[in-house]
Amino acid sequence: MTFEQLSIFVAVAEREHLTKAAFVIGLTPSAVSSAIRNLEASYGVELFHRVGRRIELTHEGRVFLGEAKATLARARAAALVLSDLGGLQKGELVVFASQTIASYWLPAMLMRFKIRYPGIDLKLMIGNTTTVARAVVDGLAEVGFVEGGVEEPALSFQSLAEDELLVVVGPRHPWATGKPVAPADLVSGTKWVMREKGSGTRSAFETAISNAGISFADLAVALELPSNEAVISAAREGICATVVSGAVAAPLLAQGLLVKARFPLPSRQFAILRHKQRHSSRASLALETICREDKAGEVQSWEDWTL
Repeated sequence: MTFEQLSIFVAVAEREHLTKAAFVIGLTPSAVSSAIRNLEASYGVELFHRVGRRIELTHEGRVFLGEAKATLARARAAALVLSDLGGLQKGELVVFASQTIASYWLPAMLMRFKIRYPGIDLKLMIGNTTTVARAVVDGLAEVGFVEGGVEEPALSFQSLAEDELLVVVGPRHPWATGKPVAPADLVSGTKWVMREKGSGTRSAFETAISNAGISFADLAVALELPSNEAVISAAREGICATVVSGAVAAPLLAQGLLVKARFPLPSRQFAILRHKQRHSSRASLALETICREDKAGEVQSWEDWTL
């Protein structure tokens, strides 16, 4: 049994979906499927039920999941100790980040880190805010980067930068004319395409409209989609409004393919998550320092992303 097999098993078990797990860990679905089958064959234990095109954890798989997570957490803790002893010359740093941060803000920070510390192997995993928080709690990642708040008492939450949230529509949508949008119009004036539950973008929007006296449950949500690219692609058709980071919308706004609706939303925080009771490695502290050095990373408006 290898640590790679354990990592693959945990990724699949948490999602009960081969393709989604393969995307997160950067392998092909066939490689993930082969690793699971080899693990099952080696020990003569069925870890997943194959139900049509779906997979479900067996009882044995659920028992093994806890052990696998604990083993990976202990292995990473040991690796952190060795990395610190090596003075950032060698080692590994596993980072989980939510989609917006992972796609539009964090890559530049990771590149700067790699230039300064070429011996540290960086591994980036992508999920929504809930997935990122769970990974840090379970010890699958030392640090996580998320948008907005996380209600998890085991984690510390430190703001790094600001991000602008926008309501955007296609050019043919009634809100594309530039008229002000009242809170009541969110319910009666449009249908919506939204990110999935657990997304930091959706959570921030729910909080903002709640403060304006609007319940998210009252919105006419036509579609829930699992990525930023999917929701803005759907919004371009002109039927629905959506909410995304200014960084996500900036290229399409500049091209006139999306229009910013006149409904202001408060900015939200890009933040780093750590486990309060676990050791913080030199590598993770160095990455946090680089993120804090990037004062230009504080996004005041979507125009910043088009310069």
